[in-house]
Amino acid sequence: MIKPPVPSDESQRLQTLRNLRLLDTPPEERFDRVTRLAKQLFSTEIALVSLVDADRQWFKSRQGLDAEETARDISFCGHAILNAEPLIVPDAAVDPRFSDNPLVTNDPNIRFYAGHPVSAPDGSRVGTLCLIDNTPKEVTDEQCQLLADLARMVEEELISANEATTDPTTGFSTRRGFVTVADHLVSLCKRRREPMTLLMLQLENHGYIEEQHGRYAGDTAIVELAHLLKTSFRESDVIGRVAIDTFAILLPSTSLEGSVVARGRFDARMTARNSDSSRSHALNLELHAVAYDDTRHHNADALLQAGEARAFEVTVPDITANFG
Repeated sequence: MIKPPVPSDESQRLQTLRNLRLLDTPPEERFDRVTRLAKQLFSTEIALVSLVDADRQWFKSRQGLDAEETARDISFCGHAILNAEPLIVPDAAVDPRFSDNPLVTNDPNIRFYAGHPVSAPDGSRVGTLCLIDNTPKEVTDEQCQLLADLARMVEEELISANEATTDPTTGFSTRRGFVTVADHLVSLCKRRREPMTLLMLQLENHGYIEEQHGRYAGDTAIVELAHLLKTSFRESDVIGRVAIDTFAILLPSTSLEGSVVARGRFDARMTARNSDSSRSHALNLELHAVAYDDTRHHNADALLQAGEARAFEVTVPDITANFG
């Protein structure tokens, strides 16, 4: 096993990492949504946002792994931060740098590793976005570019102020945060020629609930609705609270017709909720769907504006109505 060398800028790198104030903080949706998406797109067992500290690598976001950290001297990410290019290990069992590494010979039995360095605003490589699997894999040039795009999403979260991109009531993205993430997905779907669907959901009686029951009741309704959305849609779908009573849900790699299943799942949960006689009020919703069209929606903001204008681009007659 070859231990990762210490970068030449280690002192500055560690100071930058500490200044980010992310080490040992709770999970955050702004990072988790990237690792969920990465895990799905690459079909790997594990996806992580790893921060390389002085003697450990600590995981700000982790999908498919229980451990919160591992020692730096056995870390793959310690090697990955040495260069600007991604570190790709198709089969760790036959790589002399890692073949006798305890992370290879024991749990989680790493065979495939792909890690792209993540830089702080000053350029210091503070960690990685990495993918891990227990079977060997090869990575195409297109997949390397995709990994770089996802790593850039993590870097933008390091740049953005948390308060500006995260709604404190729901933990979902604000409009600004939603557009930042969605821009990457628009570019991704355009490059891969894949469909994408945007859903716009408005809580029509939010103002009435606040008027009749107070602000706390209005916030409670929003939180309850957010929970129903989170449990109804895929982990890789992006949800944002883009206005006080409005949510946007972006479904990558999903056609308008394909979104019917997710909408039906959400509708069933909402119907069950509103049928509960113990509830003091129903949640009255209006839901619209917009299919991504790369000739009209040149970026995420254009797609979101189409959704906000309640524009429909439907091809199947039975899904042309409002869903609510």
